[in-house]
Amino acid sequence: MTSLLSSIESPADLRRLSRQQLHPLADELRSFLLESVSRTGGHLSSNLGTVELTVALHYVFNTPEDRLVWDVGHQTYPHKILTGRRDQMHTLRQFGGISGFPRRSESAFDTFGTAHSSTSISAALGMAQAARIQGEDRNAVAIIGDGAMTAGMAFEALNNAGVAEGRLLVVLNDNDMSISPPVGALNRYLAQLMSGQFYAAAKSVGKQVLKNAPPLFELAKRLEEHAKGMVVPATLFEKFGFNYIGPIDGHDLDSLVPTLENIRQLLAAGSGPQFLHVVTRKGQGYKLAEADPIAYHGPGKFDPAVGIKPPVSAPKTTFTQVFGKWLCDMAAADPKLVGITPAMREGSGMVEFERRFPDRYFDVGIAEQHAVTFAAGLACEGLKPVVAIYSTFLQRGYDQLIHDVALQNLPMVFALDRAGLVGADGATHAGAYDIAYVRCIPNMSMACPADEAECRQLLSTAHAQNHPVAVRYPRGAGAGVAIPDSLEGLPFGKGEVRRQGRGVAILAFGTLLYPALKAAEALDATVANMRWAKPLDLDLLRELARTHKALVTVEEGCLQGGAGSAVLEALQSEGLVLPVLSLGLPDQFIEHGDPAYLLSTVGLDAAGIAQSVRARFAQMLEGQPGLKVVA
Repeated sequence: MTSLLSSIESPADLRRLSRQQLHPLADELRSFLLESVSRTGGHLSSNLGTVELTVALHYVFNTPEDRLVWDVGHQTYPHKILTGRRDQMHTLRQFGGISGFPRRSESAFDTFGTAHSSTSISAALGMAQAARIQGEDRNAVAIIGDGAMTAGMAFEALNNAGVAEGRLLVVLNDNDMSISPPVGALNRYLAQLMSGQFYAAAKSVGKQVLKNAPPLFELAKRLEEHAKGMVVPATLFEKFGFNYIGPIDGHDLDSLVPTLENIRQLLAAGSGPQFLHVVTRKGQGYKLAEADPIAYHGPGKFDPAVGIKPPVSAPKTTFTQVFGKWLCDMAAADPKLVGITPAMREGSGMVEFERRFPDRYFDVGIAEQHAVTFAAGLACEGLKPVVAIYSTFLQRGYDQLIHDVALQNLPMVFALDRAGLVGADGATHAGAYDIAYVRCIPNMSMACPADEAECRQLLSTAHAQNHPVAVRYPRGAGAGVAIPDSLEGLPFGKGEVRRQGRGVAILAFGTLLYPALKAAEALDATVANMRWAKPLDLDLLRELARTHKALVTVEEGCLQGGAGSAVLEALQSEGLVLPVLSLGLPDQFIEHGDPAYLLSTVGLDAAGIAQSVRARFAQMLEGQPGLKVVA
């Protein structure tokens, strides 16, 4: 560990450094960050791009008294390192370790928990208003990326903030462009001039002098707006009521620090909300990440000297890849298919679809509400939209799902990636609630494929329906089942018996079919692959209830309102009375960690399923031949 970084246990230590020492500190921080993430995996490109900005913010502002709210939060590793968690970075995103996102319970410096985008301005505005109401002398700073600025929520907050009192700074971290050296020098000068007291005072004096001559005052105001507009994109944000400053080079500490110091003085003087536009580069300082920031967005473990190496053996096909190939194949067969993603082209497996069908591919930005209603508009005109969206992100478009899609009964497919537990990203990204929140909506259906083959087949089934259907599938690979080439679907709303046993029948929804089958071998239980959480296969349910003493439901989703609840409701409606054990995710947020380990901790691996069934139905299973222990 080099000397400067090792001396920083909190931002208070950072603020004791001289301005000149910040440059070598940033270099050490970037080196430590690269070495650390290469050992644990995690978000890299975005964090390499925020090193200098993080140093400058903690250097200028009195954190944690001054509140920093990081939008999304996957760029906060430098922030974590500087706020007393450097020695915990080796536990990043691992079970029992520190989170990959800001977390209030983890540190006083994590003022707001974030992991979904575009929430920072709203939260920081709330904090600024709270400080004003309670008479507290502190600032609130929202750091938001240019991608997150595409969401409507960010502009709702800007609209509110422009007319609200309080000491609020919005920092736009723009990493989708670059500043050449000559322009950078000019921007540094303009940014410092425009953020300085002299500039603010000059504007104030000018307005006072000209206020009694309205035509001249209006002319001066227009000249000021247009002069700034010729060199900076100020007009939009100033119309919201902000004082726009920038753009400045977000890697230039000699520009960042004095500009932020000037802004801090403006906030203290009650000059209204401030907007600082900084330009950064993803992957900054690591050539491989600079060249390919997407590949290094969230890599696993790698050697920094070599970079990410291709796998030695061909990896298993993931559910995301199954979806991507199905989308292309179905688009070739159906010219009315269109694909929509809210800024998750790579994550949702749509790269090839965009290449082959650019006229039918729509990336609407980080705007899940818009994505759903935009797709509804396409469906109204006779097209067949497929909305590729993570389970956790469809939550953000829930009103649109009900009001704009289901109420109008539009034929659409929702491909819900990352269903169930997602591992290292933790509770914020887990798809724990989709069965519950989809199945309660009239006209909606929900398919739960058990493996890669069924994923393709059930997507085809969903596409063939004349109403909205969601297909949920997990992150990563499945059981390794051979995937058919055809686009033939499976029967709508029908399941199947996969193992015939006796006494107890396990009703499996989704990929937990396979651990259920393993558990059933030890229990000599029947296993049904239900395939559909809505509609339930009532014929199959009646038959299982009639021929077994007890039922067990298994799902990788929340128990409240989930597939198990659906089975209980159906049994009650049918007047069928028998013991039912529902297994699923408990009523708590599941920590980050290895997905297989997390499933074992909540009893959803084969051993856990068998143990729960034995514990509940011990007498029923006693004397049954062939019972074994699950390894």
